[in-house]
Amino acid sequence: MAVMTLSDAERVRYSRHLRLAEFGEDGQARLKAARVLIVGAGGLGSPAALYLAAAGVGTVGLVDFDTVDESNLQRQILYGTADVGRPKLVAAAARLSDTNPHVTIACVDEPFSAANALALVGAYDVVIDGTDNFATRYLVNDACVMTRTPNVYGSVSRFEGQAAVFASPGGPCYRCLHPDPPPPGLIENCAEGGVLGVLPGLIGTIQATEAIKIVTGIGTPLVGRLLLYDALAMRVRTIALPRNPDCPVCGDSPTIRDLVAYEPPPCAPVPGGEMTVTELRAWRDRGEPHVLVDVREPSEHAASRIDGSILIPLGSLASALDRLPAGGPVVVHCKSGRRSARAVALLRSCGYDARNLVGGIDAWSAIQRAAPDVSRDIKSL
Repeated sequence: MAVMTLSDAERVRYSRHLRLAEFGEDGQARLKAARVLIVGAGGLGSPAALYLAAAGVGTVGLVDFDTVDESNLQRQILYGTADVGRPKLVAAAARLSDTNPHVTIACVDEPFSAANALALVGAYDVVIDGTDNFATRYLVNDACVMTRTPNVYGSVSRFEGQAAVFASPGGPCYRCLHPDPPPPGLIENCAEGGVLGVLPGLIGTIQATEAIKIVTGIGTPLVGRLLLYDALAMRVRTIALPRNPDCPVCGDSPTIRDLVAYEPPPCAPVPGGEMTVTELRAWRDRGEPHVLVDVREPSEHAASRIDGSILIPLGSLASALDRLPAGGPVVVHCKSGRRSARAVALLRSCGYDARNLVGGIDAWSAIQRAAPDVSRDIKSL
């Protein structure tokens, strides 16, 4: 990092840092010279970005290409109601610049991909992983290992969170914890399983803390340790996470030497077992007999549902087959079609005429927006 000096205005702003004997002006100057990249300006990236900007990190990079949705506001504290519909990076840059005009906000309005990951990561001193999907998480990890850039990992689900520092010299990487991505649909994301709104704030703040420690050289970062947080029990513990010498990317003889974009395989279609939302709409208009089954969770069904659907969460389906007619067609849907594809495979193996609604309620909602006359068929609470 370049040697930086502080202005009088910065000394006033960061006076509480300067009073810390372990930190002082040298630590603040290191922050000013630092470049920290945050991949994902969502639940984890929001608090991390706010605290890093407030702390005086010289350049905060943000990678995101999404827009602000009203459902984000419960946990993504970078944004307010007036930002709904705006690009996240536009709203985030304005908020962070207002938080601290002394820092530079570098926005990357494109997906983090195998094509740009190495160049992006290589231009920064530390990366904060604020991703919400496995495809990007593995790319972040592999790019950090290949460029020898510390990767401050965080993840949240429901009431639990995790944090660690990966890709540090001698320490493990994310693949030492999870060598390969899980099968599609096996693990719920926040949209499916929900998340306590304050939880990303806590884990994202821990990520910001670890980044500051790495940059300034103070304290003991979470290298070789995985922090586990349980909000319901209010319990925090760490477990040892050593580097795996057989890890395919950071091990002694790595087999992954180039970035490869992990793409989850599409759900294998069951022959004769799919139905488009256009076809379902035609069935409903004609009064075609069928049973519509929603295999999402109760909270998802309560928030939005297709009129007339029966809620049977995927985990309960095998024990609730008596609720379904043996002869008539059963149309199954979830949010996007992944869970319902698994449900259809189960039902068809049991002899049911089951069909997966391709695209799920997301596709049905898109038809609703395009054709208001179907509004009678969807309930949003």
